[in-house]
Amino acid sequence: MTDNPAATNDVAVSLRGRINTSQPHTARIWNYWLGGKDNYEVDRAAGDRIRQLHPGIGEYARADRLFLGRAVRHLVAEAGIRQFLDIGTGLPTADNTHEVAQRIAPDARIVYVDNDPLVLAHARALLTRTPEGRTDYLDEDLRNVDAIFEHAAKTLDFSEPVALMLLGVVIFIGDDEDPYGLVRQLTDRLPSGSHLVLSHTVTSPLMPDVDEAVRFWNENGTPKLTQRTAQDVTRFFDGLELLDPGVVSCSRWRPEHAHGAEPEEVAMFGGVARKS
Repeated sequence: MTDNPAATNDVAVSLRGRINTSQPHTARIWNYWLGGKDNYEVDRAAGDRIRQLHPGIGEYARADRLFLGRAVRHLVAEAGIRQFLDIGTGLPTADNTHEVAQRIAPDARIVYVDNDPLVLAHARALLTRTPEGRTDYLDEDLRNVDAIFEHAAKTLDFSEPVALMLLGVVIFIGDDEDPYGLVRQLTDRLPSGSHLVLSHTVTSPLMPDVDEAVRFWNENGTPKLTQRTAQDVTRFFDGLELLDPGVVSCSRWRPEHAHGAEPEEVAMFGGVARKS
């Protein structure tokens, strides 16, 4: 689909001067915690320091990834969704949205949106697809709603239900930028029967080490994070029909092997909701 030298050159030009290897970046640290290789020494050093402050942080990345898989499988197999708009996709790893969806429904269509230069560099890898389906990538910021929908409409049919994926990305929208209004702008563009899948790191008096890790990050890394409570995260689903079990720790959203003890809670909470 993208075996085109000109496309490769376009990516190289787009990246020129955009990747800062002197400062840790959250997407690259996330990649490091997941066992990936698309990171630099500065990212690994920051990731190790954050892990010292909060040893369980790596479990958040894994829990969020597993949550993505379970949510996508439910949406495709149970809700009949065949279109996904994945904003803030991050660096590719195992079982990306298109891989999970097209494994069940080969005709599924996926548009990835991210403005991270390293993600753009890996866009060609993301653009693999089944013969029946389509996968595309857009280099755009979450805040630019009009541009996202204009370009995504080349691949997705917005007269049919779409699953909007916002995993671990709204945390980068500060309270002064009206994050709830931004999410509402996105969901307002979707037709009835669409779904919102959202995850967000939470702050809690029971997890003070999480806040310490976030403080370290905001002093040393980019982009900056805004912590929110579980109740604050639930507000992103206002006006939508939350699916059971609501907004919970990602590890506890419909775990597939929940025999006996409930999975350990992590400070990454998520939920899935349907638009009537």
